[in-house]
Amino acid sequence: MKNPTEHLCADERTISKMLNNLPSEKDLSRICDILGAMNSGTRLKTLYLLLEGEMCVRELAMALQVSQPTISHSLRTLRQLDLVRVRKEGRFAVYYLADEHVSTFLEMFRQHAGEYK
Repeated sequence: MKNPTEHLCADERTISKMLNNLPSEKDLSRICDILGAMNSGTRLKTLYLLLEGEMCVRELAMALQVSQPTISHSLRTLRQLDLVRVRKEGRFAVYYLADEHVSTFLEMFRQHAGEYK
């Protein structure tokens, strides 16, 4: 029988190096918040609709067949996480994805999910 210490997958230095490459606790917390926001069909569908182009609250509510307060609440959460941004056009608030990173991870999630069809 082998001694358990004879077969190590990585030495302490390698593990220490790996730990140094982990995101900071602050960043990990933010990532958890973002992934938590994705645990809502309405918010996730909203992001995918905005991937197609800018939309106002009324358009999003109609497309998702939810009330305007429901979509507004979802958008507030997405705005707080800087996943979406808003600009005023007259009396309308127009929403759009915050940046290319959001587009990229939405596409990556879609591709990954599609691998398991």
